[in-house]
Amino acid sequence: MRKNILVLFLQLVSFGVFAQLKVGALLCENLQNPLGIDATQPRFSWQLVSNTRNTMQTAFEIQVKEGKKIVWNSGKVSSDSSVFVTYHGEPLESGKRYEWQVRVWDNNGHASPWSQQAYWQTGMLRPADWKAQWIEAAGADTVDRIIPLLRKSFHLSKAVRQATAYITAHGMYEACINGKRVGDDYLTPGWTSYNKRLEYQAFDVTSMLQAGSNVIGAMLGNGWYRGYLAWGGNKDVWGKNLALLLQLDITYADGTQENIVSDGSWKSSTGNILYSEIYNGETNDARNEKKGWCSAEFSDADWHVVNVKTYDKSVLVATQNEPVRKHERFKPVRVFTTPKGEQLIDFGQNLVGMVELKVKGNAGDKIVISHAEVLDKEGNFYTDNLRAAKEQDTYILSGSGEEKFEPHFTFQGFRYIKVEGFPGKLDPDDFTAVAMYSDMQPTGTFSCSNPLINQLQHNIQWGQKGNFLDVPTDCPQRDERLGWTGDAQVFSRTATFNMNVDNFFAKWLKDVAADQFSSGSVPFVIPNVLGPQAGGSTGWADVSTIIPWNIYLAYGDVRVLENQYESMKRWVDFMTSKSKNDLWNTGFHFGDWLFYRPEDDNDGRSAVTDKYLIAQCFYAHSTQLLTNAAKVLHKDGDAAKYSELLQKIKDAFLKEYMTPNGRLVSGTQTAYVLALNFDMLPESLREQAARRLADNVKDYDDHLTTGFLGTPYLCHVLSRFGYTDVAYKLLLQPTYPSWLYPVKMGATTIWERWDGIKPDSTFETPGMNSFNHYSYGAIGDWMYRTVAGIDTYADSPGYKHIRIMPHPGGDFDYANAELKTYYGVIKSAWKKQGNEMVYDIEIPCNTHASVFIPATNSAAVKENNLVLDAGRDVQAKGIENGYWRLEIGSGIYHFVVHN
Repeated sequence: MRKNILVLFLQLVSFGVFAQLKVGALLCENLQNPLGIDATQPRFSWQLVSNTRNTMQTAFEIQVKEGKKIVWNSGKVSSDSSVFVTYHGEPLESGKRYEWQVRVWDNNGHASPWSQQAYWQTGMLRPADWKAQWIEAAGADTVDRIIPLLRKSFHLSKAVRQATAYITAHGMYEACINGKRVGDDYLTPGWTSYNKRLEYQAFDVTSMLQAGSNVIGAMLGNGWYRGYLAWGGNKDVWGKNLALLLQLDITYADGTQENIVSDGSWKSSTGNILYSEIYNGETNDARNEKKGWCSAEFSDADWHVVNVKTYDKSVLVATQNEPVRKHERFKPVRVFTTPKGEQLIDFGQNLVGMVELKVKGNAGDKIVISHAEVLDKEGNFYTDNLRAAKEQDTYILSGSGEEKFEPHFTFQGFRYIKVEGFPGKLDPDDFTAVAMYSDMQPTGTFSCSNPLINQLQHNIQWGQKGNFLDVPTDCPQRDERLGWTGDAQVFSRTATFNMNVDNFFAKWLKDVAADQFSSGSVPFVIPNVLGPQAGGSTGWADVSTIIPWNIYLAYGDVRVLENQYESMKRWVDFMTSKSKNDLWNTGFHFGDWLFYRPEDDNDGRSAVTDKYLIAQCFYAHSTQLLTNAAKVLHKDGDAAKYSELLQKIKDAFLKEYMTPNGRLVSGTQTAYVLALNFDMLPESLREQAARRLADNVKDYDDHLTTGFLGTPYLCHVLSRFGYTDVAYKLLLQPTYPSWLYPVKMGATTIWERWDGIKPDSTFETPGMNSFNHYSYGAIGDWMYRTVAGIDTYADSPGYKHIRIMPHPGGDFDYANAELKTYYGVIKSAWKKQGNEMVYDIEIPCNTHASVFIPATNSAAVKENNLVLDAGRDVQAKGIENGYWRLEIGSGIYHFVVHN
């Protein structure tokens, strides 16, 4: 009896007897209460919260206020849109704070109360809003000079209601007010193509101001603007002099306003940071510190007047991507001495960021901290793979009691540090490693019954954290750290699962378009620091089409397609201009970078794929994605034009690269993967090609041989054509080359090479051997989308229409995945339970899902102990390829399949 009552209670809850509709998770331009937004028509998103299944929004109402004035009331709008709803109110004004709230109605007859108020603050909507002037420190300015300090005193005689600081720089800046750091952003203003797009940041500094005397100041570092980048002494890429632009807008309690700006009244000097470079590290001599220099009590009588400059302000843009911030903190897991006698600290995780140090010593004591990712075979500190980068921070003590140090304008990639000159015994309490990366919200989790796969997932996520530092870099430690386009595009879909990278990539893609050559070719790295000839490689330049489409799929963000469409089109047109008879077989290409190649290859086991075959495949793929974008944007003429071109490209591929019997001229895994994934072959030839691919994997004893371009699609193609068992064998392969080989070798991030450390503990060539390089982590996409089965449909992207299609297999007893979308949380979990398979699924409100449960008939499937035909919330649609297709709405579902 009690059991029946409990079941009835749970059913009543699920059917909404206790339902209540609410609205939460309000975002403006994908951010929570952002400052400094320069969009004149910002977009709003929110989530519905209801315990009633199948909840869909039927209408919404938005109200926006500036102070007490209503600047927009949408009225009740009949729509199911709850993501990217555009503002259509009165024209926005610069520097104003707008509050907004929303209420909704659903298909069950419920109306929500008004949401809590959220807000956004506009930035500088016009260049003329800038009253500040560019200023530079007095004296000669070179890349190796001591870090300059700039400051200004000012007086406040009235109570302050609101104060916002807008700041940017040529170089990096760290600002302060009355002795306190402004904000918790690091490496500002970030990295863009500075001569075309220079971001500024906005900070609410109301609480930092005080009645009477105040001081605002900043110190400047070389950063990416003029520091050493890439190779051959390449520096001063965007300019030779550091400069500051700062505007403090103050609104007093009585409604009057005042601007404190950078101008000729500022003064400059130098401080204790003698040297700071991204690759080489920082030198800090605490004996030279000007204590209290950012406080009102400090005398700047011997400081110098700054130089005022007239640099272009039209390139200034607001920051809408997440800033770099400090995140996880690690204490030493081991302090030890190497066979060479080096004093080392192991933090247990390969990370990107800094080491915070506290120490007591005598004036002039010099501490040098060097950074490394791995130890050599003998257990000694290993830095050969850093190439020319020093990755070294030097601190000289002032002798004034306990001192604290951390670098300001650099970052390091490391797990180990070597400490030299430390006064006394190394104490773990004195050292803390701090991870730094763009402050993207974590969105995805994946776990399973295999601990090695869980470590692989950990490594994938930490590879992303370490290399998503304002731009997607290839590596974070050696003399490179550049925004390589190929690396970014192959990993982009996996990235959308682990973290919310919508704004991160939207920002970077604007630089892709800005730096795109006039010919339509795309540089190898963005921002481009390698020159006018470094671009146009297949699989790299396709970043201009692949990432915009992946962002659209993952978030439903049409604006990214609108912003990038011309860039997408120019890249495809470039390939067309270099083609003859629709065949693109010219130019330089990296090819399937770092593919498998045995050292003593006497029988042709190296997996060399024809570079022009690869180029033709990506030519087709980019053309397909451009066609897709044209359809989304209702550019019907372009859609028809590029659809016709696509068929010609595929016809040319078959004529050039495939025999009449369906064999490709390159018999590699990558060749077949790309041809199948991009639908280069007619349907009649696809099954045999997939069989050839599976046979190739078997021929290499269940090992992959793919490089950067083939790896992301390998397991997807195998699963698509019925070889999921082969895909699982690849995933679970523990020996080289494989995803688990580095895991077995102790990796905590993804490696650049399949065998960065060889089985005998020696290294691959140090010229290219990063141990934090996310590209091969693209397997994470398959783990989320196929193993757990979470995917979105292109007809309703951003997980408005969800596909759940798990693929149990391998030695897994269970697999769980979760994804936070703009609509809410999606969950897909499966587990083996005796002679049953259990599937637990959660679908957020205002979405619907097509669910595919492996089963041969509906009678074998129950949901919450009910057969499918008896459940009004689950619509059974029949069997498709061994899966029972179900249509469901929002809610939590528990399926059991009896074998």
